Amino acid sequence: MGEPAGDPLDFTGRVVLVTGGTRGIGRGIAEAFLTRRADVVVCGRHAPESGPASGSRHASFVNADVRHPEQAAAMIDEVRARHGHLDVLVNNAGGSPSVPAAEASARFFSAVVTLNLLAPFFCAQAANALMQQQESGGSIVNVASVSGVRPSPGAAAYGAAKAGLLNLSRTLAMEWAPKVRVNCVVAGLVATEAASDHYGGSRGTDAVAATVPLGRMGSPADVAGVCLFLASPLAAYVSGAAVEAHGGGERPAFLTALEALGQRPVSGP
Repeated sequence: MGEPAGDPLDFTGRVVLVTGGTRGIGRGIAEAFLTRRADVVVCGRHAPESGPASGSRHASFVNADVRHPEQAAAMIDEVRARHGHLDVLVNNAGGSPSVPAAEASARFFSAVVTLNLLAPFFCAQAANALMQQQESGGSIVNVASVSGVRPSPGAAAYGAAKAGLLNLSRTLAMEWAPKVRVNCVVAGLVATEAASDHYGGSRGTDAVAATVPLGRMGSPADVAGVCLFLASPLAAYVSGAAVEAHGGGERPAFLTALEALGQRPVSGP
């Protein structure tokens, strides 16, 4: 049966572009919008063997390296050529290996910032130019990270870039209103195909998951749900926001230290 008339999460006829949408969190976001009947486009440097799908609906693919502004602009032009408009951009492409700050080269630091901060700006700038011409405007959702709101040992460049993305989102929301809404999802620990390697296998992943108040790591679907909300009419008055999807946050280290001694705090720190 179809969704009830007026369902605010029905994206029929709306065009959604998800950068880095071929795997991991991005793939989950793309499939969530497909489930809600959006026309979804994903991008990447290499076409996947099997792209995001939901039932009979499949995402189309655009080859683009979003670290280059000319390729980001060409990607938006291609979406317009195919569909005539763009309603939602989800800036998801990003990531970084773990490297101690003392050992990070200038080239490495620059590359991480380019992918996680400059690339979302390049894509957003090109998308905004199109959305401003549309009667219905548009919505931009940037996928940020808890690494941008707390210290990130081993990921200084990544954390700094994601912190910058949060500020950038708030600024763009102000500059590009009222036609274009810009928001962020602050993603916490998410179990993807890369998570097991990052945390040293299933034992490490389980140990990390146990530290999350909700008792598990997030899933791509958890992040996707927030993206659906922010792109929908339910969030029509939401812009410049940073929505945290982190399962309740990270437990303060002093509590763990005291519990190891059999103690508990008697007052706030």
